[in-house]
Amino acid sequence: MAAADIKDESFHPIATFVDGRCVGASATISFEVTVPGGGTGRMAGVTATGVIATHRRRGYLRQMMQAMFDAALQRGEPLAMLSASEGGIYGRFGFSPATYRTRWELARHEAALLPAEPDPGSLELVDAAQAKKAWPPVHADVRAHRVGELSPLPGRWDGLSDEADGTNGPLRFLAHRDQHGDVDGIANFRLPWSPTADRAGTLVVEALEATNAVAYRALWGLLIDFDLTKSIVAAGRPRDEPLRWMLTNPRAMRVTRQTDNLWARLLDVPRALTQRSYLTPGELRFTIDDDQMCRANNRTWHLRADGPVATCVPTDEAADLTIRLSALSSLYFGGISAHHLAYAGHITPHTDGAIGQLARMFWADPEPHNSFGF
Repeated sequence: MAAADIKDESFHPIATFVDGRCVGASATISFEVTVPGGGTGRMAGVTATGVIATHRRRGYLRQMMQAMFDAALQRGEPLAMLSASEGGIYGRFGFSPATYRTRWELARHEAALLPAEPDPGSLELVDAAQAKKAWPPVHADVRAHRVGELSPLPGRWDGLSDEADGTNGPLRFLAHRDQHGDVDGIANFRLPWSPTADRAGTLVVEALEATNAVAYRALWGLLIDFDLTKSIVAAGRPRDEPLRWMLTNPRAMRVTRQTDNLWARLLDVPRALTQRSYLTPGELRFTIDDDQMCRANNRTWHLRADGPVATCVPTDEAADLTIRLSALSSLYFGGISAHHLAYAGHITPHTDGAIGQLARMFWADPEPHNSFGF
C-alpha cells in the first residue's frame, strides 16, 4: 500500500519547502510492534522519504529526520524503523538492520516431509472474500507471538482478489481449519502457470501464516506437492523457516536471496529497553556512543532485568561496555549477534564477560521477523 493511501490518524507526513516549492518529503506511520517477551511497543515507521536531486546534500533529509524523531517522541514512540532503499543512507541517522527476510526455492521431487501425527483439521481452497475475513485474526494471533511483527495498516487485505493479475494469473487462497472448524492458517499463492517456458511449473507462495505447527505443516504439505508443479518459490520468509526441519532432506530448501528487512533506531533508550523483557535475568551498565542525533541518549545507563520487569536508569558507575546506539538498536529485537557487533568494533567491552552478558540478555528465539513492510 502506498503511503498516500493511508488515511487515518496513524499517518504523519512531513515536507521541506524552498521558495514555496516542495523539495523533499517523508512520513511516519504509527505502529505497534511485538517486542521480546510478547508485549507490544509503540513504533514510528519511516516511509516515502526523498529529496529531489537538485537539492541533495543540503541537510534537508537530516532536518526532516530530526523533526520526525521529535514528533515520534512527543507521541510516546521510543523507537523508529524503516525499510532502507539503500544500505549506505540511513546508518548516518542511527538506523541499523534488525530483521531479515529470505527468498527460497524447493524442487518438488525433493520436497518430502518427515512423518507426523495425522492432522485433525482440514484444508480448503477459499475465495478472496473468505480470505479477507480469515487474514486479520490469523495475523493477530501470529503477531502476538512473533517478535518484530507489526500491527496491520488500514485496509491491509482489501486488495485481495480472485481476478487475474496481468500475466501472473489469479491469486489463490488456501485455508486450514482446526477440528472445531476455525481458520488457524492461510496462504496466498499462484498456481504453476507461466507464459515463458523457463518459469513453467513454478508455484509461488506470496504469503503464509499459521497459528500453530499443525496448520503450518498442513499448508506447506499441500503447497509443496501441488499437481503440475516442478518447483516452489517463497519470498519474504523468515530467515529461520521451520519448514526446513520438516523436510526429509533439509538442504533441498535453497535460499536464493537474503536481505535485511527493517532497520531500527532507538529514540528513547530507557523507555524502549523497559517496554521489552529479557530471557536471562541480569544487569548491565553501558555507555551509549551516539554521534548522530538524540544526544540525550549519550550517557551511561544501568539496565536491570528480572523476568518480565526491567528498569533502565542513568548511573555514574563505571560501564561494563560502550556501545554505539546503532548496535543497540540492532540488538533490540534479539536477532543480531552481540559477539559479531563487538568483533566489528561497534561494542567495546570494559569488563570480562560483558559481551556474553549482553548477548544472553538480549537474545530472542525464534529470530525476529515481520511479514510486511510499509
